[in-house]
Amino acid sequence: MDPMISLGQKNTLAEYMILSGADNRPPMLDKDLYDSWKSRMELYMQNREHGRMILESVEHGPLIWPTVEENGAIRTKKYAELSAAEKIQADCDMKATNIILQGLPANIYSLERECKLYDAFDNFTHIKGESLHTYYLRFTQLINDMNIYKMNMEQFQVNTKFLNSLQPEWSKFATDVKLVKDLHASNFDLLHAYLEQHELHANEVCIMRERNQVPLAFVANQKMTQPHFNPYQSSYNNPQLQQLFSPSQQFS
Repeated sequence: MDPMISLGQKNTLAEYMILSGADNRPPMLDKDLYDSWKSRMELYMQNREHGRMILESVEHGPLIWPTVEENGAIRTKKYAELSAAEKIQADCDMKATNIILQGLPANIYSLERECKLYDAFDNFTHIKGESLHTYYLRFTQLINDMNIYKMNMEQFQVNTKFLNSLQPEWSKFATDVKLVKDLHASNFDLLHAYLEQHELHANEVCIMRERNQVPLAFVANQKMTQPHFNPYQSSYNNPQLQQLFSPSQQFS
């Protein structure tokens, strides 16, 4: 059946009313009723002058403007240089674009932004070689952007994403966090602070090892006896480490 419905070939009263009442402005998109909007938009376009060409512009793309050779160079023809048929097609392309834009709601661009943010969240992961702090800042910026658009997400989902996207060398610490923190209630800022304490602990031990102040056997023993570090306890609750990490301790 020919998609073009002329004024004298209305199949139903509803189609006649749609076409007759669609002269003022194109139908507005409702994201939950896209199929209905698409059908009404097609009827609206068909009721315009050169309606078939307008609809084909949407379905198959705009005119590929012809080129002309000038002074040994190839350039696109100007509008005044187009043939009569090409000018009509170019005009229909512009009308098609305007019709579509008029049929989009004002919040369409925020919806597009939301889709991009959801994609960014789904694909968020660590960057090789970046520090924990840089990773945390990138993740915080993403969550803040999502909050601006009121894209509320479950705290458990945010926390799980933050931990699971860490660099592989942090996997053990991430497992520790999951064991000692309630991911449904904790904020990922607290998780970051917890991991930073792990990082500080590891760096301090490395410094001690490099300066021969902490025997390897002692470090190994600490890993076995301190599997879950609590940042809210003083100096890992270990008298030997308290002495080593005391501000009065001078490194040679």
